[in-house]
This record gives sequence, structure tokens and C-alpha cells, in this order.
Amino acid sequence: MPDPFEQLRDPDPVAEPDAAFRAGLRTRLEQALTSAAPAVAGESASEEGSTMMTTQPLADVAVALGARLDVERSSRAGRPTAQRVVVPYLTVDNAAAALDWYVAALGARIASEPIVMPDGRIGHVELDFAGAPVYLSDGFSESHVAGPTIGADATVTLVLDVPSVDDAVANALEHGALLERPADDHPYGRNAVIRDPFWHRWMISGPLLGGAPVAASAGWAGPIREGDVGYASLWVPDEARARRFFSDVLGWPLEGNRDVSWRAVSHGVTGGSELPTLFCAYAVEDVNDAARRVWEADGTAEEPVAEPWGRTVDCTDPEGLRFALYELPTDGAGRPPRPLPNGERHGDLAYITMHSVSSEVARTFYSAVLGWRFVPGRIEDGWGLEGVAPMTGLSGGHDRPSIAPMYRVDDIAGAVRRVRAVGGTATDPELEPYGWSSECHDDQGTFFYLGQL
Repeated sequence: MPDPFEQLRDPDPVAEPDAAFRAGLRTRLEQALTSAAPAVAGESASEEGSTMMTTQPLADVAVALGARLDVERSSRAGRPTAQRVVVPYLTVDNAAAALDWYVAALGARIASEPIVMPDGRIGHVELDFAGAPVYLSDGFSESHVAGPTIGADATVTLVLDVPSVDDAVANALEHGALLERPADDHPYGRNAVIRDPFWHRWMISGPLLGGAPVAASAGWAGPIREGDVGYASLWVPDEARARRFFSDVLGWPLEGNRDVSWRAVSHGVTGGSELPTLFCAYAVEDVNDAARRVWEADGTAEEPVAEPWGRTVDCTDPEGLRFALYELPTDGAGRPPRPLPNGERHGDLAYITMHSVSSEVARTFYSAVLGWRFVPGRIEDGWGLEGVAPMTGLSGGHDRPSIAPMYRVDDIAGAVRRVRAVGGTATDPELEPYGWSSECHDDQGTFFYLGQL
């Protein structure tokens, strides 16, 4: 005979509710909440006036009920309820249409029968994206929830893992999605960014094409190629002063070019520039052909000269920004390796931001000269570059053309303190999608960024 005290120690088993009971319970909840609307919104008094009850929209009750059922399912599966994942709850305008769209365009499955309010709005429905739950409802002003404003910046990005990024994006575009960033390979995988018709932002993520190793498929491995930055120099008014500043902040050597790792861009400091900027030398296959393209695109190019690193020509773009082109060795095996997209260690050049007066003029010029491909960025009149190492962006609307570098740091809070301690200025670090960043000026007014990536 079992010991009764041992039996009492065993927890009561959690039983799966009967399907008919669950359906009936939902119906009774809906009837109770929709038929007893209070005279004063949100409040109802008993006949004795001694009890006040707050009545919430059914969407809120459905959330609580769904959460309770999820807890029960979690317990039955042997998972501690404290380790439940965060479930996105999307609000849209026209949830019925959104429900159909997510099924057809993104492959979602309807996991629960939609709860429809008397006015026709969907109060709650559960979707399943390959095992990941997402909740959905219409906007409810009484619950202070509303769908995104069309055209506004996103405050949340949903990441959807799929077997094929390209196939998933093509299907979404066929159903009316807006492409924000085309599919491309990166060191961390292949992805693209879309906006659905209800203005939620999705990053479609998946394996690299052909399942190739990340470094090779992403294009960051192998020899340097046309359009990459092979050398950079910070042009400043006083070279010695700049070297002291960046030595204190980033650990740069006080003389000569930086001591760089083999996958970082070689970087120098040059004095005598009234307006500080980053000067870049771009790799090309044939310097004579590249110089001709500069002239044809309304820039200027001097005569090529022979340098130890290859034949080089100094150029100016149509807005007056100076840069150089240098010729790669004809033997591909003898070429230096590509720079890493965001540097490798503290002090490396991690990102390049080109400031232009007119982004249209700059994009037209550099596309013609270097074959750069621009895609819309995260800010107004901001543009990203596909496949250029180090990673580079462009923004328009500035008073004059210039280039602002971002330098990689291990501890951005400490780097900001060092900038301020040696006479520069730095904003408090802000968290961006790519990591922590700060906008800085050195003690000569040179604009640059710090990035803890």
C-alpha cells in the first residue's frame, strides 16, 4: 500500500483542458465582457456601491488567458516557467488582412482561432512561425496600442530565420512587401530587410548561399579587390598634435604609420590640412582606366606616378573631396588580403562615413569610378555600400564634403573619458544596432567616431 505521506508530497498533475471546455470558457468570457459595458468607460459599480470593477478590452484579457495557457504548457513540457521566451505582440491596422498576409508572404501558421470583437476588430490571434510564437491584434485606443505609422522609423526589428533568404524575400515582395536592404552575405550569415504592408520591419536571416564557409562566401576573405580602401590617412592641421592625441586615446604610435595587423587598413597621419578629414586611397585594377573614368564623371585626376605599393594617381571628386587611386598587382596571388569589414582590434579603422553636399552627385561619381553599389540606409539621405572593405556609408546634405572615420575600441566608456581628458569632446555612448558608439572631435576639431562593436 503506498505511503499516504509520500503521496501527498507529489505535486498534482496538470491536465490538458478539454477542447470543448476551453472554447466554452472563451465564449463565456467574451459574452461577460461585451454585454456588461459600464456606463462610465472602464468602471462598473455593484448595486450596493461597495465594489468597483475595472473592465478592460477583450484583447487584454486574451493576453492574460494566453499567458496562463502558455505557463501551463511550459510546465507540462518540464520547462521552468521562469525561462519563458519573450513573445512579440504585433499591433496593426487591419489585423484580418495582416493575418492573411503573414500566412501567405512569410509562411506563418494560425495557431489559435482569432477572437473577434463586436465591432469586427481582432482582439487576439496567435501565429506560429516555424515554432516561434507571435501574437497579433488590431489597434485599440482604449488599451493605448496602435499600429506603426507608415513611413516612420522602426523601433523594433523582427528577425525571421528561414531556409532560403532569397526565396523568402522574393515571396514577400510578390505579396507587397517593401525591400529596405537586399539579400547579401555577411560574416555572420545572409540576410535582407523588408517592411511588411503594415509597416513592421523584418530581417530575413538564413544560411549563406551554397552553404559556403562564412568568411569566403561573405567576400571578406581573399585578396584586396577594386573599390576597397587600401590606405587611409587622417589629414589634420598639426600632425604632431594629432599623433599625441590619438596615441593617448587609441594607443597609436607617435611616429610613422600605425603598427597594424595583417587584416586592418594601414593608417597614417598627415599635417597641413586646414579642414580635417580622412584621406582614402582606393584599389583599382588599372589606374589609367580609372583616371579616365574620373574625368568622364566630372572629377579631376593628375598624372599617375610609380610608388612602392603600385602606380598611384591623386584625384578630386566633383564636390572637391580629394582621394587617391592605386593599381593592384596584376598577379592576384601577390595582392595583399582584403581588410576586415570592421577592423580587428582596438584602434583599427572600423567604418568610414562619407559626407557629401549632394548624395546624388557622390553616388553617381563613385559608382562610375569604382563600381560601388549603394543601398538605402537607416537615416534620411543615408546610403550603405555593398561589399566594400572596410564597411562604408554615405550621407548627403552637408555644408562641405569630408570623410569621418570610426575607430574600434575595446571599452567605449574608457575611450570617451580619454578623449575628454586630452582636450577633445565626445558624446555619451549610445547603443546602436551594431554596438556602442560616440561622436567625437579631437583638440583640433577633427570629427570621428568611436565604436565598441
